[in-house]
Amino acid sequence: MGYDVAAEIQRLKKEKNAVILAHYYEDGDIQDVADYVGDSFYLAKMGQEVQQDVILLAGVVFMAESVKILNPTKTVLVPDLEASCSLVKGAPYDQYLAWRRQHPDGVAVTYINSSAEVKSISDVIITSSNAQQIVESIPKDRKILFGPDQHLGRWLSKKLGREFELWQGACEVHVLFNAKRLHELIVQHPDAIVIAHPECDDSVLAHAQVIGSTSRLLEEVQKNPAKKFIVATEAGIFHQMQKLRPDVELIQAPVLDSGCLCNNCPYMKMNTMDKIKHALETLKPQVGLSEDLRLKAKTSLDRMMDITSGKPVTWPSQFSI
Repeated sequence: MGYDVAAEIQRLKKEKNAVILAHYYEDGDIQDVADYVGDSFYLAKMGQEVQQDVILLAGVVFMAESVKILNPTKTVLVPDLEASCSLVKGAPYDQYLAWRRQHPDGVAVTYINSSAEVKSISDVIITSSNAQQIVESIPKDRKILFGPDQHLGRWLSKKLGREFELWQGACEVHVLFNAKRLHELIVQHPDAIVIAHPECDDSVLAHAQVIGSTSRLLEEVQKNPAKKFIVATEAGIFHQMQKLRPDVELIQAPVLDSGCLCNNCPYMKMNTMDKIKHALETLKPQVGLSEDLRLKAKTSLDRMMDITSGKPVTWPSQFSI
């Protein structure tokens, strides 16, 4: 299938004046046909900056929503509108709003893995690659509400020595990694460097020498002279790691079930080369947001972009919706 579909996608990109952004968790053939491959922060930035008329986001729908919020005049496509996220599903707008209302003086720091509606009632959006910088910009006397990923929030809270009010959400992929089996794997491979995404449980992170976003983990594999890595994040990242370091052995951290050392995001894997081709042919499915919702959600994304580019921001003193 690969070559013909890939060639057709390249032709359609030119014909439709389209650009493809792909997340590291997509299959390798999708990453290879993309113009830009990266983590959620990088994709949001590139989505804001690209000049083409059509942006196809090969990832999950909340990523495409972020691009549409930041770059509203573009046609934003996704290969499959059902490609959601367990964190999005675990933070329904009504419940998140009620939580915010319980803590009206708190600063709501919301992971980008959230719906546009939830972003619209948040003060700032973070990704795992910029979370520390953004939290450090919040005055020390302000209460922090952190959602929807409790594991990322707990790790940050400990690292920065700040108390968070945590929303109890989790990534269904990263919580499957199992600390007991990871310890057994480390014993089998004492020369391996253990690297992990902060969405993993504390018990797994305790075994890791390096904890960070997908781009940070990729950087570690690229720059660390070690020849073996145990990787606790979604398996799609192996494609770029192997391209950068064909000499290293990459071992997926084990999950609770016996046997398979594999852990794939079912939502990311809903995207296929054929669906990408179809989306470019038909310019569907498109991601659309009402202008009212887009502008409300843009406020929290703008704060993220401003802080990460060194611009001063002001924080609302009270939540009033």
